[in-house]
This record gives sequence, structure tokens and C-alpha cells, in this order.
Amino acid sequence: MPLALSVIIPAYNESKRIGDTLRDVHAYLEKSYLDRYEIVVVDDGSTDATCAVVRQMATIYSTVMLVASLQNRGKGAAVAQGMLAAQGDVRLFMDADNATTIRELEKLSPFLAQGYAVIAGSRALPESVLLRHQPRLREYIGRMGNWVIQRLLVGGIEDTQCGFKIFSREAAEKIFSNLRTHRWAFDVEALMRANAYGFRIKEVPVVWQDSAQDSKMAHIRSYLSMAHELVCLLPLRLRLVTQQPHRRYAA
Repeated sequence: MPLALSVIIPAYNESKRIGDTLRDVHAYLEKSYLDRYEIVVVDDGSTDATCAVVRQMATIYSTVMLVASLQNRGKGAAVAQGMLAAQGDVRLFMDADNATTIRELEKLSPFLAQGYAVIAGSRALPESVLLRHQPRLREYIGRMGNWVIQRLLVGGIEDTQCGFKIFSREAAEKIFSNLRTHRWAFDVEALMRANAYGFRIKEVPVVWQDSAQDSKMAHIRSYLSMAHELVCLLPLRLRLVTQQPHRRYAA
């Protein structure tokens, strides 16, 4: 019997948080999916004890699997690696800091039965709940970035960057086998490709809270890196738009 669900968690220097996140995910899925799930942690070349923590957790929970990279390649590369290593008919990626918990799966998964192949968690819809906001400057920069993304790359999605998205097996394998953006803007490319390939996309409000620890995105170099990646996506957008005769987004 095929796996019902694969949960992909990209991790880079997350030794302090990954254990708690894995315990939370396992506790929820043990009741919901029994033995028909897997949790795939993709270590993106961590320099701390992330791999050791995950290996220890794997001795406790047989559903936990570690995929380790020798070098840091970026979150997008880690998610793609996990999506392609996964075996589930449904594949969810979520962040290692548990900002959107596995419980939000209950809101997103019903849309698969309605024919949506990509369901994106969103912090920007009226029904979204933000328990702890980002610092004001980061929120402002995020809104500016989203304004650019909406107009130049992916229209119709209010929040492309929320780290909680579901893909069907078919969508995951086609999108992530072609993904070329390895770092912060990979969500944008994934949604662009989903639309161009004809996969229906649904955006769903979630409960989210900013991590109490400093985010890796807070560093100015990360913002500059994402801006560079967005510019590099413009030629791809022009190529894909010829394959996308009409919009397939849904509110």
C-alpha cells in the first residue's frame, strides 16, 4: 500500500529546534495516518548537530528519515531533494521552526479531493491568524517583495513564501525535478511552474507565528540573494507564459 503522506522538512543548523518539531509532527500523524506516512528531514549541509539529532530521533520513530547533503545549497535545493526522495501520494513541506504546525494540514488536505494539485498555506488572507508577527521592517520588506512578485512573476497568490505547501505526487515530481532556484525564491518558481504545467493551485489561510529565534532571512545578504533570484526568474516567466494560456489559480 503506498504511503498516504510524506512530510518534508528542510533543515540548516536546526539542532535546537528540529527535535521538538519532529516530536510534534510524529505525535499528530501517529493518530491521523498511523503507519502510512513518512517524515523526511533534509539536512542542508549543517555545521551543527542537526544530523545527529535527526538520527537519534530516527531510532525512536521509524517513520523519520534523514537525507543529508555534504554542502549547503539552499532551502529550495533541500525541499526539491526531499520532494523527489519522498514516496507519499501527498507531499507537504513545512519549516523546521514549526511556525505553521502540522495541524494546519487539516485545512489544506481536503482541497486535494476537489482537484487541486498544489495547496499553499497563506499568512496574507483575511482569515489567516498571525500569533506572533515578524519585526516591522521585515514585514514591510516582505510586502514590497510580494508587490513585485504579484506584478511580475506570480499573480493571484497573496503569500508565495509561507513555508507550508502541499503537492500531489504528480505535481511534486514534475515541478521539483525541473526546479532551478535553490534558495529563498524557490516557492515563486514552484508556483510559476505549477501554473504553467496546468496544476490547479489553492491558497488557504493558516495559523502562523514568527520564530522567537532570529530568522536566517533577517540578514541583509539573504534579502539581496532573494532579490537576485527574483530577477533571474523573469526570463523563465517569459518562457513559461507561452505554455500558460489561462490562469488556474483559485482564491
